[in-house]
Amino acid sequence: MVAEHLRLGTWDLLKGITKAEDNDIAPRLGMQLINEASLCRNRVRSNNYIYSQGFELLNGMSVLASDIQIHKFLDGLNMQQASDLQQSLMLIRNNSGHFPSNIIAIDPHRIISTTSRTMQMKKKQPNQPAKKMLQTFFANDVQTGQPLAFGIGSTGKNTTKATIELLNRIKLVNPKALIVADKEHFTVELINEIKENYDFEFLVPVISSKKLKQIEQSLTFNRLWAGYAVAETTYKFSSKKGEHRLIVQRVGETPQTYVYKSFIAISNKSAKELLTDIYDLRWSIEEFFNFDGAMGFDRASTFNLNIRYNKMTLAMIAQAAGFEFRKKLSAPYKSWNAKHLSEAIFGNIEGDVRAVNDTIVVTCYNVPKEFKLKENYQNLPQKLVSEGIDPRIPWLYNFKLDFRFK
Repeated sequence: MVAEHLRLGTWDLLKGITKAEDNDIAPRLGMQLINEASLCRNRVRSNNYIYSQGFELLNGMSVLASDIQIHKFLDGLNMQQASDLQQSLMLIRNNSGHFPSNIIAIDPHRIISTTSRTMQMKKKQPNQPAKKMLQTFFANDVQTGQPLAFGIGSTGKNTTKATIELLNRIKLVNPKALIVADKEHFTVELINEIKENYDFEFLVPVISSKKLKQIEQSLTFNRLWAGYAVAETTYKFSSKKGEHRLIVQRVGETPQTYVYKSFIAISNKSAKELLTDIYDLRWSIEEFFNFDGAMGFDRASTFNLNIRYNKMTLAMIAQAAGFEFRKKLSAPYKSWNAKHLSEAIFGNIEGDVRAVNDTIVVTCYNVPKEFKLKENYQNLPQKLVSEGIDPRIPWLYNFKLDFRFK
């Protein structure tokens, strides 16, 4: 992953958030957290007896940072620093082609928390018991599934406010994207805000109500194919001025079997395209949580907001580097989830490490040829130079890195 962090510019991002220099310890603490996320370990430091043989060297340190050191490091950062880091990372990833689609899915993702704080418990799924939850708000490209940015909730920030903050960051890279939302985003304030103050297109499901049911049953539908029809009208919130485009889909062949689902659309695209081609793409954001959730997006050990926000933001760097690494693998290995990738490659390859002049040489044994690691990482300094990247690794005190495969 070192090569991918050089390509991504991770060290400069860490120095920016910590306001540190190359020889300081602070950005190396950040690097440890990033590498822990790559290993899908919430706390590598609780397993020092396993990972102390080389893992600390990867971060440019002689020892692993303790829980107390990591807590103080994260607590010394603030939420604005995490937001600025996300913004810089988003711009880098956009320039690298990680967000090719003009459609962005947003989701109010709840993460189970093990905090000891007294707080309201909520259900992640209707059929599951209520648990302590940390509310987050993600925005992902629907084609690659890659996250542009995320926000974090609190008692003083509802879904509308958090979503507007997220949209203000997204517009820096794609101000005219089509935003595909969840039912929780169906609020009059958010819909009016997007319609009046943004160039985004917007598609959001409507929460069912008596008023909506009456509208749905009164419409004349256009049958597209067997069991599926659509209709359009306008929808007006009872307490607000202005009308919105309402699209209704009807599934079923007889009145006894009809099932309706309605959407508010701020878009000139056809109803057929919005509902049958576009809205299903929103599922890509759920695939992201299933695919990369173990990197730090599926469990929250604390409810201290700046600690949690900064740690998850550092995990975003690990996820971005992992995305680039995975692209170099052949099928089916590139489709492995983060946990599988960590166990099969990052934690399961035998080797040794030694310094030869100005280069750290890592010799890897019995690596399956199908991984294509030799083609991509042997003679690494020369490959980086050919890409216009300085092969010296600043957090490893300007040593270069190379690999041998036997």
